Amino acid sequence: MGSGIAQTAAQSGYETVVVEVEQKLLDKGLSGIDKSLGKFVEKGKLSADEKGKCLARLRGTTSLEDLAGCDIVVEAITENPKIKKETYTAIDSIVKKDAIFASNTSSLTITELSMATARPKQFVGLHFFNPVPLMKLVEVVRTILTSDEAFNTAFEFAKSLGKDPVAARDNSGFIVNRLLVPYLLDAIRAFEEGVGSIEDIDKAMQLGCGYPMGPFTLLDFVGLDTTYYITEVMFNEYREKRFASPALLRKMVLAGRFGRKSGAGFYDYSGEKPVPMK
Repeated sequence: MGSGIAQTAAQSGYETVVVEVEQKLLDKGLSGIDKSLGKFVEKGKLSADEKGKCLARLRGTTSLEDLAGCDIVVEAITENPKIKKETYTAIDSIVKKDAIFASNTSSLTITELSMATARPKQFVGLHFFNPVPLMKLVEVVRTILTSDEAFNTAFEFAKSLGKDPVAARDNSGFIVNRLLVPYLLDAIRAFEEGVGSIEDIDKAMQLGCGYPMGPFTLLDFVGLDTTYYITEVMFNEYREKRFASPALLRKMVLAGRFGRKSGAGFYDYSGEKPVPMK
């Protein structure tokens, strides 16, 4: 997500500083951006010259000090509130006082994160969707402390990236995950209860509702470990059964079946075509 946000900002004309915790990860991220831009060139959506200019606007670093001159800082750290808050505390005294902080979190409350800084009025959520260079939606999240100026600036920033932003309140899951997560969990429960096979449930939701992919294909794409973590956060906030993780999801995460990234989830990806779990 971080590399996708950085690429989109640079493509939109912004001088962009990318921070990673170590050089190896930084090199991997910048290499991924180079390959992604290369695909745009191959498809004729970007010229080779434009690609070169985009890469020139990107600067990679492992030092938080290099964020000092930024007008907006978008954090895309893994969904670990402790690490996120520690990072915000560290950069609060580095980044200029009138800069806006934004989190790309998909489940944590923005209010909680903003309390790690001395600038809660300049703190928003900017929740992008994967893959960032292609997905149009950005949820712009304001807390009860976010100023109108900061929210409006963040909203217009999202527009300037070529996105279609929507305003969301600071509730766990915001708009999309608040509605999407119960649907995905119900699909798992339906499979557990023998309503249909993984393949048939996926096909039914694709053809019956016009969805681009079925719930199990989407779960594997997002990551079962990521989904499980999100359900834990949302259940802790809402205390409603619809956000509770089904037993099968917990077992699959314990077994290391995280989806596409681990080679197996609800489908096995070791062969030429995905094979559904029985």
